[in-house]
Amino acid sequence: MNAEDRHCLGGDAAPLVLGTGSGYAQRRNGSFTRVKNLSAPVTFILGGAASGKSKFAEDLCFKSKKPKSYLATSQVFDHEMQQKVKAHILQRGTEWDTYEEPLHVDQILAGLAPGQICLLGCATMWLTNHLLANHDLIAAQTTLLQASGTCRAELVVVSNEVGQGIVPDNALSRQFREAQGRLNIAIAAQADRVIQVVAGLPHILKDQL
Repeated sequence: MNAEDRHCLGGDAAPLVLGTGSGYAQRRNGSFTRVKNLSAPVTFILGGAASGKSKFAEDLCFKSKKPKSYLATSQVFDHEMQQKVKAHILQRGTEWDTYEEPLHVDQILAGLAPGQICLLGCATMWLTNHLLANHDLIAAQTTLLQASGTCRAELVVVSNEVGQGIVPDNALSRQFREAQGRLNIAIAAQADRVIQVVAGLPHILKDQL
């Protein structure tokens, strides 16, 4: 990236971290080697707030007929978030094994067994937790990509699309928007299937339903 590009981004841009198994990363590094993928499929679902992405992700898990796990990354600090979590629990029903892990999701993913399906909800809250804890976001993202790329259970990852609105008026929000965009790019590059949900309707960006 040249000086002009960095200036347009408002400073030195963080490097784009992609999973080493992604085709884009291998082509960019000049070593597109075909290797057998021993991990289970990964589906990446993104959309705006209240777009229906979570419900769509849950429906995919139900349709799989596999034992279902829910990996919850939210932290409940107020009544509004408490009510939102309760609503999601009621929507999902009781047929899920639930893991609550706001930061170290890689440890949960490593313990999942073949034949299961896991819904990670969501990557945006996971990223927020790391940002507010002043963690190294590049290192955290690398760990997440490695864990999702080697997970033995089928994985469905939900995330927010935050780059289609106005430019935020404060530095923290701009940092978050940049980090979320780069995380979405990296997960999408590694995923087997990418779906954007708008008004409850799926738009297939990569692969097919």
